[in-house]
Amino acid sequence: MRAFFFLLLMLGIMSCTRDDADIILTNGKIFTADTAQLYAQAVAIKGNRILTVGSNDAVAKLARGKTVVIDLQGKTVIPGFNDAHDHLGWSSPPGVGFSSPFGDLQGPDKATVLDSIAKWLAIAEPGQWVGDWIGTRVLFDMSMRAALDSLAPENPVVLQAWWGHGQVINQKALDVSGIADTHTDPLGGRYIRNPKSNKINTIFENAQVPVWNAWMKSDPIGQKTKMRAYADKLLQVGVTTVQQMSSTFSRAESEQIFFGAALPQRIRVIAWPSTSPRGREMDRWKASGDSVSPMVYFSGIKYMVDGTPTEGNSFNKTPYPDGSYGVLNFPVDTLRQILTEALHGDQVMLHITGDSSLSLVLSLMKELADSETWKAKRVRIEHNPTSRATEEEIDAIRDMGLIMMHTPVYNRTSRIRSLLGRGIPVGVASDGIDNPFWEIMVITTQQSDPNENITREEAVIAYTRTNAYAEFMEKDKGTLSADMLADLAVLSQDIFTVDANKLPATTSLLTIVDGQIVFRSKTLP
Repeated sequence: MRAFFFLLLMLGIMSCTRDDADIILTNGKIFTADTAQLYAQAVAIKGNRILTVGSNDAVAKLARGKTVVIDLQGKTVIPGFNDAHDHLGWSSPPGVGFSSPFGDLQGPDKATVLDSIAKWLAIAEPGQWVGDWIGTRVLFDMSMRAALDSLAPENPVVLQAWWGHGQVINQKALDVSGIADTHTDPLGGRYIRNPKSNKINTIFENAQVPVWNAWMKSDPIGQKTKMRAYADKLLQVGVTTVQQMSSTFSRAESEQIFFGAALPQRIRVIAWPSTSPRGREMDRWKASGDSVSPMVYFSGIKYMVDGTPTEGNSFNKTPYPDGSYGVLNFPVDTLRQILTEALHGDQVMLHITGDSSLSLVLSLMKELADSETWKAKRVRIEHNPTSRATEEEIDAIRDMGLIMMHTPVYNRTSRIRSLLGRGIPVGVASDGIDNPFWEIMVITTQQSDPNENITREEAVIAYTRTNAYAEFMEKDKGTLSADMLADLAVLSQDIFTVDANKLPATTSLLTIVDGQIVFRSKTLP
């Protein structure tokens, strides 16, 4: 009998312990992103999971002596933002330079760029990378290679199109990247040569990968430091997950970088296989061991099907003013093989900006499998190229369960509301924009067709719950409900009621990742 009462006592203690909250946020406006209970007053956290959400009175019962109770005084709480398309390290590259502003499509002229490079060379160390962000004027100037070779014979120089699709390099940069002027184009990439000298001047798409890798690995300590600084900046706007879109390093190198950086967010590392003239170098991305952790995990694979309209490389049905139709980066047979692999392997993400590229991919998918089979694969289309999609193509997107990853900074002409109305998942793919609230402003008030604007609640759901679905993680994160991971942000203002123009000024007052407070503003009450 004594043993029986002892067992009851232990069960009671275990039950009490199980229901003790480590952290309680009370007296708030809790947006759960869970349509079963969209708003609540309080949330309780136990370990790294949500214990419960509900009323102040119900959640208060879970407080014990060691529970941290935070009175939100009416502040808004949302699930942590899931940045589903970012490029960590892109905004803080190694080396010296990179002073030209983002966003200018034409960018500085040749004389301005060369003047800047000369100034940076004066302070650069021997062999240190030097560069700048450029627009289309310098990208297509076939005299830049010779000018850079003359100006900087001992330092690698990279002039990178700020949107990522194209670069101009000098001889030294080619040398350290293992590229020679005699090389033929790698699969999925192109070298553009000066017609007189036949030397490589401009590099596109997969041909950029060796340059990126040599450049980014030139200062591993500095790169990790800058990545941490960027990650801390993201915490201050409530980003708790970053999907590192397209790691061009090998799997082993990516493990070393991202585990070593010890970033405060959850980091999903997505492969971008390097290529050669012979094809894709898939062996470089084979797992080297059990490297998955709650904070760094590896899954997914990305391919650049075409370029972008900015440099004229979207693959379109109608011609550009110069008569070209853009560029399809991969032969049709290679795209068919990529999609065949997607039926049996990792989730595939396809960068597509042209309507012809989208049409081709949909046709190949129909050829390879039925709609129900494709739905389970959750193929992602990065950048939501639906502004000129036909109704038949929209039906195919819905039927095959494709996820449209919308990039607010570039996709104001694309559909959002009409896609959601057809049952098509639409996530938010920031692509380097580090202010989710600016993006929420754009997709709720600034679509070219006002009928395609969505509500703020829908925008937050897209950025949280849908983005978790877009990485097969919807059972663990994306909503604030019982048993979900405790990733959330307390906001400086109510983003559901504040004037739209004030949305970009929003910050996080408190950011929690994996049940731990990783950022707390001094202004939090």
